[in-house]
Amino acid sequence: MKRNKKIISLIFILFLFINFLLITNNSFAFGEPKIVDKINSAFESIESWLLKISTPAAAVAVGTGVFMRKFSFGDEEKIRTGKKIIKGSLFSYAFILATDLILSAIKSLIG
Repeated sequence: MKRNKKIISLIFILFLFINFLLITNNSFAFGEPKIVDKINSAFESIESWLLKISTPAAAVAVGTGVFMRKFSFGDEEKIRTGKKIIKGSLFSYAFILATDLILSAIKSLIG
């Protein structure tokens, strides 16, 4: 008796799973739901905003590091800190640009 219930419930679960796979592929007709379109447009606007803001931020950080080195008056700690600021800001800006490049490549491959 227990074995029959297990077999019936297993067949029912398999039937639901197969039905779910077949129905969902045909129900959207290969279109994206509205929520996915909104999320995609939100991510694209965030990405463009980050690119617009990162260029001046990197310039300000590099300028701060240069001025810190220039006006250190021989203080080794300020010279090292200025170098770290310059390297860190350039690395961060390069990372943002590389991420944008990778995302653009993925978008072009997908469709």
